[in-house]
Amino acid sequence: MKSGVRALGIAESYRGDRGRSTLAGAVVRVDRVCDGLAYSSCHVGGTDATDAVLGLLDDLERPDARYVMLGAVAPAWYNILDLSRIHEAAERPVIAVTFEASDGLAAGLRDAFSGPELEARLETYRALPERRELSLDGDTVYVRAAGLEPDEVDETVRAFTPAGGRPEPIRVARLAARAADSYARSLE
Repeated sequence: MKSGVRALGIAESYRGDRGRSTLAGAVVRVDRVCDGLAYSSCHVGGTDATDAVLGLLDDLERPDARYVMLGAVAPAWYNILDLSRIHEAAERPVIAVTFEASDGLAAGLRDAFSGPELEARLETYRALPERRELSLDGDTVYVRAAGLEPDEVDETVRAFTPAGGRPEPIRVARLAARAADSYARSLE
């Protein structure tokens, strides 16, 4: 992959009891140069994370970012992302990378929600692309993707992961989200 290829990484941070989670978007080149940041937020336990991600895409106005890489599928306490909707709106591949083995979210959703709130989240969750393991230099990550074949997903995630098991666009976005969240807390 050429050194100038870019991906938009999106990650969240939540600290405190504000009821909102900070989302950061970081445009990072495959050679690890960060050349764009934006922020948004979504409600903890809400259903607005997909809209917040789409807002980040609009705010950044970066058609040169060839991929969207998400550091979660259920940020902000089960605020489940709709990968297909993000893929369609972004008009580029979307890759969600998570970092822990899991039996899935259905049981947790059932414990936390009921009625229409549960059904809406389960519908979005069930529509997510299949989750599968990917080995990265001894680390294991779990990927879901819209708009790419599995071998292209593997190649892309590996290209953006120079060391350790976290792709650089997601790592940078996570750092930015944490910093913004800490700053917001300091103003309270």
